[in-house]
Parts: sequence; structure tokens; C-alpha cells
Amino acid sequence: MPVVSRFAPSPTGRLHLGHAYSAIKAHDLARETGGRFLLRIEDIDPTRSRDEFVAGIGEDLRWLGLRWDGAVVRQSCRLRSYAAALGRLKAMGLVYPCFCTRAEITASASAPHGGEAPVYPGTCRGISEEVRTQRMAEDAHCWRLDMARAMETVAIARRSGLWWRDEAAGWIKADPAAQGDVVLARKDAPTSYHLAVTIDDAAQHVTDVVRGADLFEATHIHRLLQALLGLPTPHYHHHALLLGPDGERLAKRNGAKSLADLREEEADPAELVAALRQDKAPIGLGAAQA
Repeated sequence: MPVVSRFAPSPTGRLHLGHAYSAIKAHDLARETGGRFLLRIEDIDPTRSRDEFVAGIGEDLRWLGLRWDGAVVRQSCRLRSYAAALGRLKAMGLVYPCFCTRAEITASASAPHGGEAPVYPGTCRGISEEVRTQRMAEDAHCWRLDMARAMETVAIARRSGLWWRDEAAGWIKADPAAQGDVVLARKDAPTSYHLAVTIDDAAQHVTDVVRGADLFEATHIHRLLQALLGLPTPHYHHHALLLGPDGERLAKRNGAKSLADLREEEADPAELVAALRQDKAPIGLGAAQA
């Protein structure tokens, strides 16, 4: 069966080898089956997304010899779709506005999954409708999923639970409750990664999601949203992360060398791609590790 995969970077900086590694895996998976490889730009962050980085993504993929199918989809052009999905969840009574600041959440929340991120303690969940309406007119707020209600809604419809399949880990029973009442629409943007990526993968008929292992836990949330909104569930391929020689993952915030830097240094893109296909970072930059 032909695979439809996608590469979906955020245009907040230039691509690095970690991006290239993920893009190659998604590209090759589609091409091996005679399927389609899509490019989606996840530019919902209005403060960090830049058009020059969007152009750079295309330049970098072409330099690597990767070609995508069809038009490039930009999330900033799909805000109505996300609003419609959020509206459905509002009508179901499954989301609520949250007025808490990050500092307030950090001070009062617990942190699961090795302390990576605090779980929201539900401070705003119990606010009365009267107070909620007044504050919405005056204060900035995000929209959070009422996890307990969402799980109850799914439990009524699916007694056997929610499942999703990862190529390496096999069948996984979704456990979104561990992540608490996640944000579905941010204060500074009308959607969030969780909601936008779930809606877009369905809209683009993506059959196989290829992404880093750092997003494995997010898939539990996406599986729940798929069930709530009646969307199909893709097959997932969470690959190991590409690490630098210091053992840290290659990332923009860690100063990872960009593909543009490598191009200026006259690196051979064919050699680079060949090394990444063998799960190795070229020119002494480390290797892929789970």
C-alpha cells in the first residue's frame, strides 16, 4: 500500500542534521512504496516564525536531493480548520479557558516523565461560569482539554481503550491522562501543536507519521484527539534522535551546525545523505541514539 508521509518543520531557524535525518526517513518510506512525501510548514508561532526560514527549508531539502509532492501546506493558512475543531470540543464541554501564567503553573505543578515539563494542576478547571465569562473578556487565556471528561467520553464509546501502533514499539495503549489538561489553543496563537498536527495529518491523508522519539509521548494526546474528533489514526515511526559528539541531541538551542553552514563549507550532500541513511551523522558529528 502506498505510504503518505510528511516532513513538518517549524520555520524558527535553519534546518540542521537532525532535521535532515527525519526528512530522509519520511521521504524514503514514501518513495519505497510509490507513495507521496509531503512538506508542511508548522508556522503557528507568530513571534518566532520567519519567511526567510520557510525559504531556507526548501533550499535545504533540494540541496539534500529530496523532492516533495504537491503544494507546501502552511499551518498559518489553516486557522479556520483548527478553530472549527476547537469549536466542536467546546460544544462537547471538553475544553475550558485557562488564565494561569507559566510561572504560576511551574510553582504549583508536578513534573512527570523525568521532570521534562510540569503537568498543569487544573487550577482554572473549576472556575464558575460567571467568573470565567468575566475574565475571558479581560484577561489573556489559552484553552485546555479537560482530560478527565475527555477520557470519560472516550471510555463510554470504546470500552477496550485507545490503541496506536509504533513501528518499533508495537501496539501501544494510549495513556494521555498522565500529561494532564494539555493546551489546545495558546494565548498567543489560536491553536497548539497537539491540535494542529492532529487535524493536518487527517486532512492531508497522512498514513505514516515519521518523527523523533522525543514526540513519542505526544502521540498519546493525538490518539485521544483522533478519537474525540472521529479522525483516522496513522501508523507511527518514532526514530532515534541524532546526537552530537557531546552526547546531546542536535537542536537549534544547542547551536547545532545548520545545513546552510555545511553547504557553505562545501560539504558533499550525497555523502551526507548516505551517512544519515546508515543512522550516522557525517563529518564527526555523532550518531543516532534512542
